[in-house]
Amino acid sequence: MPDFICSYVRFVDAFNRKVGIIAMFLIFVMLAILTYSSLSKAFLLPANWTLESAQFVMAAYYMLGGAWAMQMDDHVRMDLFYGRWSPRRRAITDIVTAIALIGFLGFLLFGGISSSAYAINYGEKSYSAWAPYMAPIKIIMTFGVLMMLLQAFSALFKDIAVARGRPIV
Repeated sequence: MPDFICSYVRFVDAFNRKVGIIAMFLIFVMLAILTYSSLSKAFLLPANWTLESAQFVMAAYYMLGGAWAMQMDDHVRMDLFYGRWSPRRRAITDIVTAIALIGFLGFLLFGGISSSAYAINYGEKSYSAWAPYMAPIKIIMTFGVLMMLLQAFSALFKDIAVARGRPIV
């Protein structure tokens, strides 16, 4: 593979790994919010912001961690035959699925950008009692989709290299 593709793969993998490790700790933020929610309901007046905040943190957790999970091959895979195939055949199959994934993520990114722009331009708020602005979580989710799209291209390049018999290290 050309040097610029190898550099792209290394850069995207390193960036997504760092963001994924940071995102991994968001589960503790969500746990703290839900713990506060439980305690406030038991001893004080219940806070109306906790459930929606926990949902936003959870959305950020899985959207920002998705690219790292893809990189680490930690996603769910139906492995009826795949495990017995040669590395080249697996790479060819993964190339086909990566192309489909790139198409899907491209549409998702387009929708995310459109939705984020709408939320920013019109000051979109949630329809809850707390009514937080939706732009921050929509921007985070769109960024997560972008990271997954970049990781899908990285995986595609790695699979092409394996199919050609020269894996990127």
